[in-house]
Amino acid sequence: MLKSVLPLSFIIGSRFFGIFIILPVISVYALELNYSNEFLVGVLIGVYALTQVIFQIPFGYISDRFGRKITLLFGLLIFIVGALICANATDIYTMILGRFIQGAGAIGGVATAMISDSTKEEVRGKAMAIMGAFIGISFALSMLVAPVMSAKFGLSSLFYISAALSLFCIILLYTAVPKESKTWHEEEKTPFFKLLSNKNLFLMNTTNFMQKMLMSVAFFIIPIALVHNFGGSKDELWKIYAVSTVFGFIAMGLGGAMGEKRGLGKHLLILGIVLFIASYLFFALANSEIVFCIGVVLFFVGFNMHEPIMQSIASKFAKANEKGAALGVFNSSGFMGSFIGGVGAGVLLKYFDLDVLCAVFIALCIIWLVLLRWLDNPVIFKNLYFGLDQVLDFELLKDEKGLIEYYKTSANFVVKYNSTLITEERIREILKA
Repeated sequence: MLKSVLPLSFIIGSRFFGIFIILPVISVYALELNYSNEFLVGVLIGVYALTQVIFQIPFGYISDRFGRKITLLFGLLIFIVGALICANATDIYTMILGRFIQGAGAIGGVATAMISDSTKEEVRGKAMAIMGAFIGISFALSMLVAPVMSAKFGLSSLFYISAALSLFCIILLYTAVPKESKTWHEEEKTPFFKLLSNKNLFLMNTTNFMQKMLMSVAFFIIPIALVHNFGGSKDELWKIYAVSTVFGFIAMGLGGAMGEKRGLGKHLLILGIVLFIASYLFFALANSEIVFCIGVVLFFVGFNMHEPIMQSIASKFAKANEKGAALGVFNSSGFMGSFIGGVGAGVLLKYFDLDVLCAVFIALCIIWLVLLRWLDNPVIFKNLYFGLDQVLDFELLKDEKGLIEYYKTSANFVVKYNSTLITEERIREILKA
Protein backbone atom coordinates (compact mmCIF):
# COMPACT_ATOMS: atom_id res chain seq x y z
CA MET A 1 0.00 0.00 0.00
CA LEU A 2 2.68 2.52 1.04
CA LYS A 3 4.52 2.10 -2.26
CA SER A 4 1.71 3.83 -4.13
CA VAL A 5 0.20 5.93 -1.34
CA LEU A 6 3.35 7.81 -0.29
CA PRO A 7 4.37 9.26 -3.70
CA LEU A 8 0.76 10.05 -4.62
CA SER A 9 0.24 11.71 -1.23
CA PHE A 10 3.35 13.78 -1.85
CA ILE A 11 1.96 14.88 -5.23
CA ILE A 12 -1.37 15.84 -3.64
CA GLY A 13 0.39 17.57 -0.75
CA SER A 14 2.55 19.53 -3.19
CA ARG A 15 -0.49 20.71 -5.10
CA PHE A 16 -2.15 21.84 -1.89
CA PHE A 17 1.11 23.54 -0.90
CA GLY A 18 0.82 25.54 -4.12
CA ILE A 19 -2.68 26.59 -3.02
CA PHE A 20 -1.90 27.22 0.64
CA ILE A 21 1.44 29.02 0.28
CA ILE A 22 -0.04 32.27 -0.97
CA LEU A 23 -3.02 32.33 1.39
CA PRO A 24 -1.28 33.59 4.55
CA VAL A 25 0.05 36.72 2.81
CA ILE A 26 -1.82 37.27 -0.45
CA SER A 27 -4.42 39.69 0.89
CA VAL A 28 -1.79 42.19 2.08
CA TYR A 29 0.81 41.78 -0.69
CA ALA A 30 -1.68 41.69 -3.57
CA LEU A 31 -3.04 45.09 -2.46
CA GLU A 32 0.36 46.49 -3.49
CA LEU A 33 0.04 45.29 -7.12
CA ASN A 34 -0.93 47.76 -9.85
CA TYR A 35 -4.70 48.37 -10.22
CA SER A 36 -5.47 46.35 -7.07
CA ASN A 37 -8.34 46.77 -4.58
CA GLU A 38 -10.07 44.62 -1.95
CA PHE A 39 -12.59 43.18 -4.39
CA LEU A 40 -9.93 42.16 -6.95
CA VAL A 41 -7.85 40.57 -4.17
CA GLY A 42 -10.92 38.54 -3.26
CA VAL A 43 -11.23 37.51 -6.92
CA LEU A 44 -7.52 36.59 -6.94
CA ILE A 45 -8.01 34.30 -3.94
CA GLY A 46 -11.09 32.70 -5.46
CA VAL A 47 -10.29 32.52 -9.20
CA TYR A 48 -7.99 29.51 -8.83
CA ALA A 49 -10.91 27.66 -7.36
CA LEU A 50 -13.24 28.70 -10.18
CA THR A 51 -11.21 26.86 -12.84
CA GLN A 52 -10.80 23.94 -10.47
CA VAL A 53 -14.59 23.77 -10.33
CA ILE A 54 -14.81 23.80 -14.12
CA PHE A 55 -12.13 21.17 -14.75
CA GLN A 56 -12.22 18.77 -11.77
CA ILE A 57 -15.19 16.81 -13.14
CA PRO A 58 -13.90 16.53 -16.76
CA PHE A 59 -10.47 15.49 -15.43
CA GLY A 60 -12.18 12.84 -13.30
CA TYR A 61 -14.10 11.44 -16.26
CA ILE A 62 -10.99 11.52 -18.48
CA SER A 63 -9.01 9.62 -15.85
CA ASP A 64 -11.77 6.97 -15.59
CA ARG A 65 -11.62 6.57 -19.37
CA PHE A 66 -7.96 7.03 -20.35
CA GLY A 67 -5.99 6.45 -17.16
CA ARG A 68 -4.89 8.33 -14.08
CA LYS A 69 -1.19 8.90 -14.83
CA ILE A 70 -1.53 10.68 -18.16
CA THR A 71 -4.26 12.88 -16.67
CA LEU A 72 -2.03 13.77 -13.69
CA LEU A 73 0.85 14.68 -16.04
CA PHE A 74 -1.35 17.00 -18.09
CA GLY A 75 -2.66 18.75 -14.97
CA LEU A 76 0.80 19.27 -13.47
CA LEU A 77 2.10 20.86 -16.69
CA ILE A 78 -0.80 23.32 -16.75
CA PHE A 79 -0.17 24.21 -13.10
CA ILE A 80 3.50 25.00 -13.85
CA VAL A 81 2.55 27.39 -16.68
CA GLY A 82 0.14 29.26 -14.41
CA ALA A 83 2.69 29.48 -11.59
CA LEU A 84 5.30 31.05 -13.89
CA ILE A 85 2.80 33.66 -15.10
CA CYS A 86 1.99 34.58 -11.48
CA ALA A 87 5.67 34.79 -10.58
CA ASN A 88 6.25 37.44 -13.24
CA ALA A 89 3.04 39.43 -12.73
CA THR A 90 3.30 43.13 -11.84
CA ASP A 91 -0.42 43.95 -11.87
CA ILE A 92 -3.45 42.31 -10.30
CA TYR A 93 -5.02 41.31 -13.64
CA THR A 94 -1.99 39.30 -14.81
CA MET A 95 -1.83 37.66 -11.39
CA ILE A 96 -5.52 36.71 -11.68
CA LEU A 97 -4.86 35.24 -15.16
CA GLY A 98 -1.99 33.13 -13.81
CA ARG A 99 -4.10 31.80 -10.95
CA PHE A 100 -6.90 31.06 -13.42
CA ILE A 101 -4.51 28.91 -15.51
CA GLN A 102 -3.05 27.24 -12.40
CA GLY A 103 -6.52 26.13 -11.40
CA ALA A 104 -7.14 24.51 -14.79
CA GLY A 105 -4.72 21.73 -13.79
CA ALA A 106 -7.47 20.13 -11.73
CA ILE A 107 -5.99 16.80 -10.67
CA GLY A 108 -6.92 16.57 -6.98
CA GLY A 109 -9.80 14.15 -7.56
CA VAL A 110 -7.72 12.09 -10.00
CA ALA A 111 -4.87 11.57 -7.52
CA THR A 112 -7.32 10.72 -4.74
CA ALA A 113 -9.10 8.24 -7.02
CA MET A 114 -5.74 6.62 -7.83
CA ILE A 115 -5.02 6.14 -4.13
CA SER A 116 -8.51 4.70 -3.73
CA ASP A 117 -7.90 2.32 -6.68
CA SER A 118 -4.75 0.93 -5.13
CA THR A 119 -6.10 0.19 -1.63
CA LYS A 120 -8.76 -2.04 -0.13
CA GLU A 121 -11.57 -0.15 1.56
CA GLU A 122 -10.64 -1.58 4.97
CA VAL A 123 -7.22 0.11 4.80
CA ARG A 124 -8.32 3.05 2.68
CA GLY A 125 -8.96 5.10 5.79
CA LYS A 126 -5.28 4.67 6.71
CA ALA A 127 -4.24 5.57 3.16
CA MET A 128 -6.45 8.66 3.15
CA ALA A 129 -5.15 9.59 6.59
CA ILE A 130 -1.61 9.48 5.19
CA MET A 131 -2.76 11.68 2.31
CA GLY A 132 -4.49 13.99 4.79
CA ALA A 133 -1.28 14.14 6.82
CA PHE A 134 0.64 15.28 3.73
CA ILE A 135 -2.01 17.94 3.11
CA GLY A 136 -1.75 18.97 6.75
CA ILE A 137 2.04 19.14 6.54
CA SER A 138 1.84 21.23 3.36
CA PHE A 139 -0.65 23.48 5.12
CA ALA A 140 1.66 23.86 8.12
CA LEU A 141 4.81 24.45 6.06
CA SER A 142 3.06 27.03 3.91
CA MET A 143 2.02 28.95 7.03
CA LEU A 144 5.67 29.14 8.11
CA VAL A 145 7.38 29.54 4.72
CA ALA A 146 5.05 32.08 3.09
CA PRO A 147 5.52 35.05 5.49
CA VAL A 148 9.30 34.57 5.65
CA MET A 149 9.91 33.99 1.91
CA SER A 150 7.57 36.74 0.74
CA ALA A 151 9.14 39.25 3.15
CA LYS A 152 12.67 38.38 2.04
CA PHE A 153 12.29 37.56 -1.69
CA GLY A 154 8.86 38.89 -2.65
CA LEU A 155 5.58 37.23 -3.55
CA SER A 156 7.00 35.82 -6.80
CA SER A 157 9.29 33.45 -4.86
CA LEU A 158 6.24 31.53 -3.62
CA PHE A 159 5.14 30.77 -7.19
CA TYR A 160 8.63 29.68 -8.24
CA ILE A 161 8.65 27.23 -5.33
CA SER A 162 5.27 25.85 -6.46
CA ALA A 163 6.47 25.42 -10.05
CA ALA A 164 9.64 23.61 -8.96
CA LEU A 165 7.68 21.26 -6.71
CA SER A 166 5.27 20.43 -9.55
CA LEU A 167 8.20 19.58 -11.83
CA PHE A 168 9.55 17.25 -9.15
CA CYS A 169 6.08 15.66 -8.90
CA ILE A 170 6.16 14.80 -12.62
CA ILE A 171 9.47 12.99 -12.12
CA LEU A 172 8.03 11.20 -9.08
CA LEU A 173 4.89 10.19 -10.99
CA TYR A 174 6.90 8.21 -13.56
CA THR A 175 9.64 6.87 -11.28
CA ALA A 176 7.97 6.06 -7.95
CA VAL A 177 4.23 5.60 -8.56
CA PRO A 178 3.43 1.95 -9.43
CA LYS A 179 1.45 0.86 -12.47
CA GLU A 180 -2.24 1.72 -12.29
CA SER A 181 -4.58 -0.99 -11.01
CA LYS A 182 -7.52 -2.09 -13.15
CA THR A 183 -11.15 -2.54 -12.12
CA TRP A 184 -13.85 -4.37 -14.08
CA HIS A 185 -17.41 -3.37 -13.30
CA GLU A 186 -20.49 -4.91 -14.92
CA GLU A 187 -22.84 -2.09 -13.92
CA GLU A 188 -23.29 0.97 -16.11
CA LYS A 189 -22.03 4.26 -14.72
CA THR A 190 -24.54 6.35 -12.79
CA PRO A 191 -25.81 9.30 -14.89
CA PHE A 192 -24.12 12.52 -13.85
CA PHE A 193 -27.15 14.26 -12.39
CA LYS A 194 -28.12 11.12 -10.46
CA LEU A 195 -24.59 11.06 -9.07
CA LEU A 196 -25.09 14.62 -7.85
CA SER A 197 -28.37 13.68 -6.13
CA ASN A 198 -26.89 10.79 -4.11
CA LYS A 199 -27.73 11.85 -0.53
CA ASN A 200 -24.40 11.00 1.11
CA LEU A 201 -22.27 12.34 -1.74
CA PHE A 202 -24.35 15.52 -1.78
CA LEU A 203 -23.77 16.04 1.95
CA MET A 204 -20.03 15.38 1.61
CA ASN A 205 -19.85 17.75 -1.37
CA THR A 206 -21.61 20.36 0.79
CA THR A 207 -19.13 19.69 3.59
CA ASN A 208 -16.15 20.21 1.31
CA PHE A 209 -17.76 23.36 -0.12
CA MET A 210 -18.30 24.84 3.33
CA GLN A 211 -14.91 23.88 4.75
CA LYS A 212 -12.97 25.35 1.82
CA MET A 213 -15.17 28.46 1.74
CA LEU A 214 -14.40 29.13 5.41
CA MET A 215 -10.69 28.59 4.70
CA SER A 216 -10.67 31.25 1.96
CA VAL A 217 -12.59 33.66 4.14
CA ALA A 218 -10.30 33.06 7.12
CA PHE A 219 -7.14 33.65 5.11
CA PHE A 220 -8.64 36.77 3.60
CA ILE A 221 -9.42 38.36 6.97
CA ILE A 222 -6.62 37.03 9.22
CA PRO A 223 -3.68 38.97 7.65
CA ILE A 224 -5.77 42.10 7.09
CA ALA A 225 -7.11 42.11 10.67
CA LEU A 226 -3.74 41.39 12.29
CA VAL A 227 -1.84 43.98 10.21
CA HIS A 228 -4.45 46.73 9.71
CA ASN A 229 -6.76 46.37 12.72
CA PHE A 230 -4.28 45.37 15.42
CA GLY A 231 -1.10 46.98 14.07
CA GLY A 232 0.87 43.78 13.56
CA SER A 233 3.77 43.39 11.12
CA LYS A 234 3.60 41.39 7.89
CA ASP A 235 7.02 39.94 8.75
CA GLU A 236 5.68 38.46 11.99
CA LEU A 237 2.52 36.78 10.71
CA TRP A 238 4.38 33.47 10.80
CA LYS A 239 4.36 33.53 14.61
CA ILE A 240 0.59 33.15 14.99
CA TYR A 241 0.55 30.68 12.10
CA ALA A 242 3.27 28.63 13.80
CA VAL A 243 1.37 28.44 17.11
CA SER A 244 -1.87 27.58 15.31
CA THR A 245 -0.08 24.93 13.26
CA VAL A 246 1.08 23.10 16.40
CA PHE A 247 -2.49 22.82 17.64
CA GLY A 248 -3.61 21.91 14.12
CA PHE A 249 -1.13 19.02 13.97
CA ILE A 250 -2.47 17.63 17.24
CA ALA A 251 -6.03 17.87 15.90
CA MET A 252 -4.99 16.25 12.61
CA GLY A 253 -3.44 13.31 14.47
CA LEU A 254 -6.56 12.83 16.57
CA GLY A 255 -8.81 13.13 13.52
CA GLY A 256 -6.81 10.58 11.53
CA ALA A 257 -6.61 8.11 14.41
CA MET A 258 -10.16 8.35 15.69
CA GLY A 259 -12.03 8.93 12.45
CA GLU A 260 -11.44 5.50 10.95
CA LYS A 261 -10.28 3.30 13.80
CA ARG A 262 -13.19 4.16 16.08
CA GLY A 263 -15.77 4.94 13.43
CA LEU A 264 -16.11 8.55 14.58
CA GLY A 265 -15.79 10.24 11.19
CA LYS A 266 -19.24 11.82 11.26
CA HIS A 267 -18.80 12.98 14.86
CA LEU A 268 -15.49 14.67 14.00
CA LEU A 269 -17.09 16.48 11.07
CA ILE A 270 -19.72 17.88 13.46
CA LEU A 271 -17.12 18.84 16.09
CA GLY A 272 -15.11 20.66 13.41
CA ILE A 273 -18.16 22.74 12.45
CA VAL A 274 -18.69 23.72 16.09
CA LEU A 275 -15.06 24.91 16.19
CA PHE A 276 -15.54 26.91 12.99
CA ILE A 277 -18.54 28.67 14.54
CA ALA A 278 -16.53 29.40 17.68
CA SER A 279 -13.57 30.76 15.66
CA TYR A 280 -15.73 33.17 13.67
CA LEU A 281 -17.38 34.35 16.90
CA PHE A 282 -13.91 35.19 18.24
CA PHE A 283 -13.06 37.02 14.97
CA ALA A 284 -16.23 39.12 15.25
CA LEU A 285 -16.00 39.90 18.98
CA ALA A 286 -12.23 40.36 19.26
CA ASN A 287 -11.23 43.60 20.98
CA SER A 288 -7.56 42.66 21.18
CA GLU A 289 -4.98 40.76 19.15
CA ILE A 290 -4.89 37.93 21.73
CA VAL A 291 -8.65 37.29 21.48
CA PHE A 292 -8.45 37.34 17.68
CA CYS A 293 -5.54 34.88 17.74
CA ILE A 294 -7.58 32.47 19.90
CA GLY A 295 -10.05 32.43 17.01
CA VAL A 296 -7.23 31.66 14.58
CA VAL A 297 -6.12 28.68 16.69
CA LEU A 298 -9.69 27.36 16.91
CA PHE A 299 -10.04 27.64 13.15
CA PHE A 300 -6.83 25.69 12.54
CA VAL A 301 -7.93 22.95 14.94
CA GLY A 302 -11.30 22.55 13.21
CA PHE A 303 -9.77 22.63 9.72
CA ASN A 304 -7.06 20.08 10.49
CA MET A 305 -9.53 17.80 12.27
CA HIS A 306 -11.51 17.58 9.01
CA GLU A 307 -8.63 17.17 6.56
CA PRO A 308 -7.53 13.55 7.24
CA ILE A 309 -11.06 12.10 7.06
CA MET A 310 -13.06 14.00 4.44
CA GLN A 311 -11.65 12.35 1.30
CA SER A 312 -11.88 8.91 2.91
CA ILE A 313 -15.53 9.37 3.87
CA ALA A 314 -16.45 10.70 0.43
CA SER A 315 -14.70 7.80 -1.34
CA LYS A 316 -16.74 5.27 0.67
CA PHE A 317 -19.94 6.65 -0.80
CA ALA A 318 -18.67 6.34 -4.41
CA LYS A 319 -18.88 3.20 -6.53
CA ALA A 320 -15.63 1.67 -7.75
CA ASN A 321 -16.11 2.57 -11.43
CA GLU A 322 -17.16 6.13 -10.62
CA LYS A 323 -14.55 7.24 -8.11
CA GLY A 324 -12.81 9.59 -10.53
CA ALA A 325 -16.07 11.35 -11.39
CA ALA A 326 -17.46 11.31 -7.83
CA LEU A 327 -14.26 12.61 -6.27
CA GLY A 328 -13.99 15.13 -9.10
CA VAL A 329 -17.39 16.48 -8.06
CA PHE A 330 -16.28 16.38 -4.42
CA ASN A 331 -13.14 18.39 -5.15
CA SER A 332 -15.04 20.76 -7.45
CA SER A 333 -17.42 21.47 -4.59
CA GLY A 334 -14.48 22.37 -2.36
CA PHE A 335 -12.98 24.68 -4.94
CA MET A 336 -16.33 26.31 -5.60
CA GLY A 337 -16.40 26.99 -1.86
CA SER A 338 -12.93 28.55 -2.11
CA PHE A 339 -14.07 30.78 -4.96
CA ILE A 340 -17.29 31.88 -3.24
CA GLY A 341 -15.39 32.42 0.01
CA GLY A 342 -12.69 34.59 -1.56
CA VAL A 343 -15.04 36.72 -3.64
CA GLY A 344 -17.74 36.84 -0.95
CA ALA A 345 -15.28 37.95 1.73
CA GLY A 346 -13.95 40.65 -0.61
CA VAL A 347 -17.44 42.01 -1.27
CA LEU A 348 -18.57 41.86 2.37
CA LEU A 349 -15.42 43.55 3.69
CA LYS A 350 -15.56 46.22 0.99
CA TYR A 351 -19.14 47.24 1.76
CA PHE A 352 -19.64 46.11 5.38
CA ASP A 353 -17.48 45.43 8.43
CA LEU A 354 -15.92 42.30 9.93
CA ASP A 355 -18.89 41.71 12.26
CA VAL A 356 -21.34 41.40 9.36
CA LEU A 357 -18.96 39.12 7.44
CA CYS A 358 -18.60 36.76 10.41
CA ALA A 359 -22.36 36.76 11.12
CA VAL A 360 -23.09 35.64 7.53
CA PHE A 361 -20.70 32.70 7.70
CA ILE A 362 -21.75 31.66 11.21
CA ALA A 363 -25.35 31.44 9.95
CA LEU A 364 -24.22 29.24 7.04
CA CYS A 365 -22.32 26.99 9.47
CA ILE A 366 -25.46 26.45 11.53
CA ILE A 367 -27.35 25.35 8.40
CA TRP A 368 -24.44 23.02 7.54
CA LEU A 369 -24.56 21.53 11.03
CA VAL A 370 -28.27 20.73 10.68
CA LEU A 371 -27.80 19.14 7.24
CA LEU A 372 -25.16 16.69 8.51
CA ARG A 373 -27.81 15.05 10.65
CA TRP A 374 -28.84 13.10 7.51
CA LEU A 375 -25.34 11.83 6.64
CA ASP A 376 -24.97 8.05 7.00
CA ASN A 377 -22.14 6.93 9.23
CA PRO A 378 -19.58 5.48 6.77
CA VAL A 379 -18.74 2.70 9.22
CA ILE A 380 -21.91 0.84 8.13
CA PHE A 381 -20.48 0.18 4.66
CA LYS A 382 -18.55 -3.12 4.46
CA ASN A 383 -16.74 -5.19 1.83
CA LEU A 384 -16.42 -8.92 1.23
CA TYR A 385 -13.52 -10.31 -0.81
CA PHE A 386 -13.51 -13.52 -2.86
CA GLY A 387 -10.64 -15.16 -4.73
CA LEU A 388 -10.54 -14.97 -8.51
CA ASP A 389 -10.45 -18.78 -8.61
CA GLN A 390 -13.92 -19.02 -7.01
CA VAL A 391 -16.85 -19.61 -9.36
CA LEU A 392 -19.69 -17.49 -7.99
CA ASP A 393 -22.82 -16.03 -9.57
CA PHE A 394 -22.93 -12.45 -8.28
CA GLU A 395 -26.09 -11.80 -10.30
CA LEU A 396 -27.95 -13.62 -7.52
CA LEU A 397 -27.28 -10.59 -5.30
CA LYS A 398 -28.60 -8.05 -7.76
CA ASP A 399 -32.04 -7.53 -6.20
CA GLU A 400 -30.96 -7.82 -2.55
CA LYS A 401 -31.70 -4.79 -0.40
CA GLY A 402 -28.46 -3.44 1.05
CA LEU A 403 -26.22 -4.51 -1.83
CA ILE A 404 -24.28 -1.48 -3.08
CA GLU A 405 -22.11 -3.01 -5.83
CA TYR A 406 -19.95 -5.94 -6.88
CA TYR A 407 -16.91 -5.76 -9.12
CA LYS A 408 -13.63 -7.42 -10.04
CA THR A 409 -10.10 -6.12 -9.46
CA SER A 410 -6.79 -7.59 -10.56
CA ALA A 411 -6.57 -9.30 -7.13
CA ASN A 412 -10.12 -10.45 -6.25
CA PHE A 413 -13.90 -10.12 -6.51
CA VAL A 414 -15.42 -7.49 -4.19
CA VAL A 415 -18.95 -7.20 -2.83
CA LYS A 416 -19.82 -3.91 -1.09
CA TYR A 417 -22.90 -3.77 1.13
CA ASN A 418 -24.76 -1.79 3.79
CA SER A 419 -24.34 -3.80 7.00
CA THR A 420 -27.54 -2.37 8.51
CA LEU A 421 -29.61 -3.86 5.68
CA ILE A 422 -27.87 -7.14 4.88
CA THR A 423 -25.37 -9.34 6.72
CA GLU A 424 -22.18 -11.03 5.58
CA GLU A 425 -23.75 -14.40 6.41
CA ARG A 426 -26.75 -13.67 4.17
CA ILE A 427 -24.47 -12.73 1.25
CA ARG A 428 -22.40 -15.89 1.62
CA GLU A 429 -25.55 -17.96 1.89
CA ILE A 430 -26.95 -16.54 -1.37
CA LEU A 431 -23.71 -17.01 -3.28
CA LYS A 432 -23.53 -20.66 -2.21
CA ALA A 433 -27.09 -21.30 -3.48
